[in-house]
Amino acid sequence: MRADAQRNYERIVSAASEAIAWHGAEASLEAIARSAGVGSATLHRHFPSRWSLLEAVFRDRVQALCTRAEELRAAPDALEALGSWLREVAAYSTTTRGLAASILNAPPEDGTSCATMLVAAGEPLRRRAVDQGSVRADVATADLLTLANAISLATQDAGAAEAERLVTLALEGVGPRSE
Repeated sequence: MRADAQRNYERIVSAASEAIAWHGAEASLEAIARSAGVGSATLHRHFPSRWSLLEAVFRDRVQALCTRAEELRAAPDALEALGSWLREVAAYSTTTRGLAASILNAPPEDGTSCATMLVAAGEPLRRRAVDQGSVRADVATADLLTLANAISLATQDAGAAEAERLVTLALEGVGPRSE
């Protein structure tokens, strides 16, 4: 990418990050372009769809969540590792307006979308939990991410702590705790 095109790209992503933090994933693309100091055509040249812009905005943090999943693979308790990661996904999605909805509504892409990255990162955690007998084999990583993201959507106004509590509740179930 030429230097001026790279600067425009970075300014658009920065402006979009601010707009999405304030207005959510439905932030005005025209307002984002104005804030970045570029025209609408420049924005659409870099990001042909709203989805591609959201992917660029969320990619760094999603990569951090993927790295966190790798770190948790070494934890002795597979279910606790999986639960910790899902709580982190839900907490982040709760505080990042638009991430949960964009992941839940992810179109099939080329395998590099944020949703695809999260499924790939969570799969080894899920598989270990299945192998340890903590998670049913018919539960897919995508199912768990849908659950975490649905909880984050439901708790956007209540906050990350409430999202984490509800993910824990979902993973533990509603039966009485055994002592």
